[in-house]
Amino acid sequence: MASVTIFHNPRCSKSRSTLALLRENGVEPEVVLYLDTPVGAEEISDLLIKLDMRAAELVRRGEQEYKSLGLDKNTPEQVLIEAMASHPRLIERPIVVRGSRAVLGRPPENVLALLDD
Repeated sequence: MASVTIFHNPRCSKSRSTLALLRENGVEPEVVLYLDTPVGAEEISDLLIKLDMRAAELVRRGEQEYKSLGLDKNTPEQVLIEAMASHPRLIERPIVVRGSRAVLGRPPENVLALLDD
């Protein structure tokens, strides 16, 4: 099995549940504490490709940074990516990556699709 990486926030219940589910299925992922080790814009772009998502689907619109930066549904893709790189709290979590695919662990059971291959 290809290695598995989780972009994890230990304060988030969904992130903790997703990590536990991976471990229950015999997977010990590389854990990236993305709030401590921010993800660059290029890596966010790569994650979006693996997730098959647009930046607007990955950004957390309820965060204070979203409002204070003046972001909205019409904000261009690259601006959202740069905002997530500069303000990692804006990144929805957890993101689990295996090879060329990734899923958002909301709900945590989404990660099981990555383990089927």
